[in-house]
Amino acid sequence: MTNEIGAVRRSPVVRVSAAVAADRGDRVYAAARDAAASVSVVRTGPTGVDELEPLVLATDDGRTAFFRSPSPSTTRDLVTEFESNGLPMSRADAIVDHDPDATSLPVPETGPLAAGRRLVLGPCGWVNPLDPADYTLCSTERDASVAVDMGILARGRGDAIADEPAIDAWERARETDGDPLIVVNANEPDDRQQADRTLLAGAPIAVLDGVAAVAEYVGAEDAVVYLNEHETTLQRHVRQAANAIEDELPVVPDVVVGPDEYRAGAPTAALEAMEGADRIEPRLQPPTPAEYGLYGRPTIVHTPRTFAQVRQAVHAPESIDADAPDPGTRLVTVTGDVETPAIVELDSSATLETTLDAVSMEGSLKMACVGGVFGGFTTDLGVAPTARSLTAADLGTDGVVELLSDRRCAVATAGERAQFASEANSGRCVPGREGTKQLTELLRDVYAGAFRSDGIRELGRVMARSSNCQIGAHAPRPVTTAMDEFESEFRAHANGRCPSGTCTDHL
Repeated sequence: MTNEIGAVRRSPVVRVSAAVAADRGDRVYAAARDAAASVSVVRTGPTGVDELEPLVLATDDGRTAFFRSPSPSTTRDLVTEFESNGLPMSRADAIVDHDPDATSLPVPETGPLAAGRRLVLGPCGWVNPLDPADYTLCSTERDASVAVDMGILARGRGDAIADEPAIDAWERARETDGDPLIVVNANEPDDRQQADRTLLAGAPIAVLDGVAAVAEYVGAEDAVVYLNEHETTLQRHVRQAANAIEDELPVVPDVVVGPDEYRAGAPTAALEAMEGADRIEPRLQPPTPAEYGLYGRPTIVHTPRTFAQVRQAVHAPESIDADAPDPGTRLVTVTGDVETPAIVELDSSATLETTLDAVSMEGSLKMACVGGVFGGFTTDLGVAPTARSLTAADLGTDGVVELLSDRRCAVATAGERAQFASEANSGRCVPGREGTKQLTELLRDVYAGAFRSDGIRELGRVMARSSNCQIGAHAPRPVTTAMDEFESEFRAHANGRCPSGTCTDHL
């Protein structure tokens, strides 16, 4: 067997696609490697579709056969047959013909991988995540000026300027005295959001390439990737990627870790955590991080999703519609009452209905919560995945679509999120500290026979206007949107009845 480098330009080659911390993926990869004598075997990162993984891809001269979740013994047989008789097409779940020099995962015509597009996600599952030879680096020749011209918006709750043009922070950092610094905020303790982890696992060098392009634009010589303290395998993986690329990029980040707490993923709370603060809480703004960030330096805080979009704009500007209301694509984690979660990449012309094609529901769809734990509830997925459309529909923009079945109670589901807000907030501002408690109590009163709709909505308006933290500002949204869609369920609970039959013990 040849050594494990550079998957893209090898043929024949067997790829084993799985998460970096997947034991079954490790066993399937070991089985393929042990069985191979003349065919190269490469461990790639996740595709973003859990249902398929570990996914074995056998490629020969512009044709790839897909084998979803095979056992180690089946994998050994596939590799042996591949070496003896060519591609084992009779066993394949799908076969795709493609450019022999393809740098993105070829996509079958049907199945979960066919949902949406694969631009930013393209390398995931296809390239060797840790080999620079599998990437075309853009930051060595160009900075992020192209992304500036396109008006790329920042993405994700961990981004300091989420849903605003990234250039706003870059220009502010350039104009501020001091040495600029780049922070990749990838500490997302909420498992609903998987896109950033997938990018760092499947295409970490692409993210680092985007970091370097932004660093060149703002004049930064230092960068850090901020990860969850419990994700030790991912930490090691990102460090390996940084070490592999350090001689080729002008700026290569260090890896730092922060607490496994929801609040620690907020942009300015992340800065507090990295500075070693005893209490993790968001900072008052202004000044913004771009003016006064980590240790007082002008700091750009973006998520991996934002850096990946910047890299896509620089690397392949023709793939982005600069005239779209939200240039580029949005990565959406589809989760909830589904057999396995999946990540779907959507452009501005799509709707959230596309997410239904990527997963299998457990039960019938009743509602969706869009935007993370503090997203908005809706029964209409005919909404474009743009910041403008999502905000207009009172939904969240953090790239999560939870599909919830008819076994879910709207009142209980909203109440669980209000309770979480009362426990997860930093306590720094009154709306976050006291407002979330009042919100939780008002929902408990529903079970006691008092549904104060006007009181809940007024509290929500006050919290949204006056909170210093995202938790305080967004905590009312699941409750008020659930009331918009299912007010009759709230009134039924006040009358001692749960229409879904799940709250019997509370009534």
